[in-house]
Amino acid sequence: QVQVEESGGGLVQPGGSLRLSCVASGSIFGIGYMGWYRQGQGKERELVAEISMSSNMVDYADSVKGRFTISRDNAQKTLYLQMNSLKPEDTAVYYCNAKIRAIARNTYDDYWGKGTLVTVSS
Repeated sequence: QVQVEESGGGLVQPGGSLRLSCVASGSIFGIGYMGWYRQGQGKERELVAEISMSSNMVDYADSVKGRFTISRDNAQKTLYLQMNSLKPEDTAVYYCNAKIRAIARNTYDDYWGKGTLVTVSS
């Protein structure tokens, strides 16, 4: 069984920093694109950042460019999101998404974590 799990959320003051982590576990053959999404209260889920398997391609939402950095450690099956200069509008539940090929499957399927809450407030 494959699963992904986020950690690192919490309460931070405006201008502060947080680092989110997402670990994939289970019977994994390979992991493709990984990404972070977020959903604020009353809003639709949106892409924050995504990164390719080899980390040579990354993409960010305009609202976080220059403040957030996505990275991954393939050996540890872990995805990171370094968030700096946080703003109240960054408050949301942050979700990890990973395209994973499980052992005994021939396709890469979408896996989602349960989310971690980030609250930016003074």
